[in-house]
Amino acid sequence: MSGDITPDGDLPVNSGDNPAGAPAASDAGASAAPGPADGSTDDPAAAEAAGSGAADRTADLEARFTALQAEHEALRGQYMRMAADFDNFRKRQSRDQDDLKLQITCTTLSEILPVVDNFDRARQQLNPQSEEALGLHRSYQGLYRQLVDVFKQLGVSPMRVEGEPFDPTLHEAVMREESHEHPEDVVIEELQRGYHLNGRVLRHALVKVSMGPGPADGQSAAPEEQAG
Repeated sequence: MSGDITPDGDLPVNSGDNPAGAPAASDAGASAAPGPADGSTDDPAAAEAAGSGAADRTADLEARFTALQAEHEALRGQYMRMAADFDNFRKRQSRDQDDLKLQITCTTLSEILPVVDNFDRARQQLNPQSEEALGLHRSYQGLYRQLVDVFKQLGVSPMRVEGEPFDPTLHEAVMREESHEHPEDVVIEELQRGYHLNGRVLRHALVKVSMGPGPADGQSAAPEEQAG
């Protein structure tokens, strides 16, 4: 009988039933296998679309890089031009300031030069005899030397023209006369002293220029007679 108890007292085993706790074998082996763990796909169309998108992004980045590089070069060129213009402006301003300073100095000194001329003329004409006159003369000479020293400190130097060839860039001829001691176009006398200012003419010297020796005693050589 199927319901009898075995001699060992165990329940009879039904071969047609699953043991207790055994898993069912209905669809365990029929379930679908999972896809790749990285989520990739083997679809050629999707792969082509992904590659096309990456290429478009690369092309866009390259275009942006090229545009930024061109903009950088343009800005760099603009900066270099501005720097050069500013440097030229600075140099031009410095030259203009130097020229203005020199012009003011020349104008001021030119106004003082007649005073120096008067000092020099008085120095040449004075011939003190008494002790009082000598004291006055020494005081006068001290003032004159002080004035000359100031001119030297400013870069003013007198011209030395007597015996020099006439140079219209340095001299102004106010007289011409015959001279047996000097050849033609040589300065034989200084009428008013000229001055330089740091190598630049501050005032031209007024001079007398030689015309050279004239005819000897006003006589001219007679033509030789031909023997006949």
